[in-house]
Amino acid sequence: MRLNWIAICLATVVFLGQAIAAEQEPSSKVAVVKAQVLEQKAADKESVAPLPAAAAITKSEVQAVDPAGVAPVDDAITCLSRTIYWEAKGGTAADMEDVANVILNRIGHEGFPGTICEVVKQGSEKKACQFSWWCDGRSDQVQEDDRYTIAKEIARKALNQQIKDRTGGAMYFHDKKVHPSWAKEYIKTAETDTFVFYKPHDGKAK
Repeated sequence: MRLNWIAICLATVVFLGQAIAAEQEPSSKVAVVKAQVLEQKAADKESVAPLPAAAAITKSEVQAVDPAGVAPVDDAITCLSRTIYWEAKGGTAADMEDVANVILNRIGHEGFPGTICEVVKQGSEKKACQFSWWCDGRSDQVQEDDRYTIAKEIARKALNQQIKDRTGGAMYFHDKKVHPSWAKEYIKTAETDTFVFYKPHDGKAK
């Protein structure tokens, strides 16, 4: 059923993409619709169908979404972009890509929600957010436009399935400067100059 829904949505997105291309005007609304379909495709771990070119989010479309970094965090692109920004804005593009992969690895996986925004905000009802920036009590508005532009471009590539997962399928990570007690419960899958990555022993979220 989910595969049929994805197929229908992809066909709709292709049509919308062609219409926008004909007008030659980037549209944040089209990007948001495309992202919603793409996150569902990513959540369906069994789907191996290639992504139609017209369904991919373009550079101009993604940059049209929340250009000032002040919009409500309630769509897939904004949720993914802000998380990449706040979790890795001080790092390299590779660090940002790794954070994006952790989020996409979580969606649709057992024990995790089915959308990017739900994954990012998970635990907020208990004040125990999976991603601390979401409930640290500070402003979520962007402070460095250039870094946010990069974060959005990486979010675009991640949604388009154009980024290699160097984390080894990780669903957890932490900065190398800290040593959380929870890390002992998981399998380390990768390590970079900035982060250490993990996944559960049994494949299930805890």
